[in-house]
Amino acid sequence: MAQLFPRSANALARSSFLVGAALAAGAGYGLWLVAHSGYVTRQGEIVEQPVPFSHDHHVGQIGIDCRYCHTAVERSPSAGIPPTQTCMNCHNQLWTNAALLEPVRASFATGEPLKWNRVHDLPGFVYFDHSIHVAKGIGCVTCHGRVDKMPLIYQESSLQMWWCLDCHRDPAKYLRPRAAVFDMAYEAPSDQREQGRRLSVEYRIRDAHTLTSCSTCHR
Repeated sequence: MAQLFPRSANALARSSFLVGAALAAGAGYGLWLVAHSGYVTRQGEIVEQPVPFSHDHHVGQIGIDCRYCHTAVERSPSAGIPPTQTCMNCHNQLWTNAALLEPVRASFATGEPLKWNRVHDLPGFVYFDHSIHVAKGIGCVTCHGRVDKMPLIYQESSLQMWWCLDCHRDPAKYLRPRAAVFDMAYEAPSDQREQGRRLSVEYRIRDAHTLTSCSTCHR
């Protein structure tokens, strides 16, 4: 029987399989990169707001504590958005005629709340409680980054499930004393692992199996 294909066709066939596998792997890796990129996660994205509020100025330069504006953060799932009255506590004396603050003055005069656009926007099927994280010694910076250095706020962390699970599997890496939860400049000690384990026992943090259970975040 005559040979239909030359012997070189065998090598070509094997090479085509290898090239196909490499292309499939490359495509998969490319999709993984896209899924973890800011295009999907919105990391680093500046969200337009009715007033360009600067955390860098108010927190970093003036030294306003997080809880002055986010009053519910220690007792509620939501950190809370400050009412216009909170802004006017200062701005009825400072920058009273600044055009930049006209939306604030209008909101205060009419009673119509400012419509802030959410920056850290979790899906509706994810349950997150600010108060429990604060009570267990997770600092604001751990999730939100150095907001005291952000002229305009943006999402620093991915907020994807793997990012949450990294902490839930081993919270000792991130725990700090409760007194330092709102300290933007707090630096982890050299014995963070040991201190984290002590705090985990002191704060009665549940085991990793419970913390990574689906029902912990998906209710």
